[in-house]
Amino acid sequence: MGQVARSRASRWLTRVFVSAYAIDLDEAEGSIEDYPTLEALFTRRLRPGLRPVDASPDVLVSPVDGTCAFAGRSQGGAIEVAPGQALHLGALLDRPLQGERDVFVLYLSPRDYHRVHVPREGRATGWSYVPGTLWPVFPAAVRRVSGLFARNERAIVQLQTDRGQLDVVLVGAFGVGRISLTVCDLITNSGGQPASGPLPRIPLERAQELGTFHLGSTVVVIGEGWTPLVRPGDPVRVGQALARGRR
Repeated sequence: MGQVARSRASRWLTRVFVSAYAIDLDEAEGSIEDYPTLEALFTRRLRPGLRPVDASPDVLVSPVDGTCAFAGRSQGGAIEVAPGQALHLGALLDRPLQGERDVFVLYLSPRDYHRVHVPREGRATGWSYVPGTLWPVFPAAVRRVSGLFARNERAIVQLQTDRGQLDVVLVGAFGVGRISLTVCDLITNSGGQPASGPLPRIPLERAQELGTFHLGSTVVVIGEGWTPLVRPGDPVRVGQALARGRR
């Protein structure tokens, strides 16, 4: 599917996709004629100024356009992403994690803008890539596949902020399944092995671009000391206040 979406032969699918998912191309740079492949449509940019960024000093902003699927605190190192379905944060991050965290799960549908942005200004200190499956991540699949987010491949960026560390997890999904990052040359779903590395404390501004889904998926933001301002089912947009700091 990735090869098809990246090929010029997929151009005829762009209009079908826009119609099927009611994609608002008025928000996108250019017109549909400017997207020569289906992947180019998925990775489209927004016109400048369409997503005002909340500048309040104590907020965490949404890194994506999508829908909140979970906003709250872990219990026993896990959150419930669907009735009876626990997501263990250590498994998701592929590293030991002590204590509880505040977690935000944000689902991107096929119609959503697919670029991922920085939820709070700080410095990127590390990244990791965890290969895995590419289960669909729409709600019905999350309800049926145990530990889905921790089974799918994912790219993780660690951010050090003035309010502690944030982990931004980009979870791959069925379809094109490719993720790219701006802080390193990682491109997932291309035959790579598990990998990780430090970063030279790259400075990042709030809502600066951090990565791209080459098809819709899910972002999980993990931190400490954040009180949610959104609830499951709420739509979210890049730059919108997602949570307020507790300290």
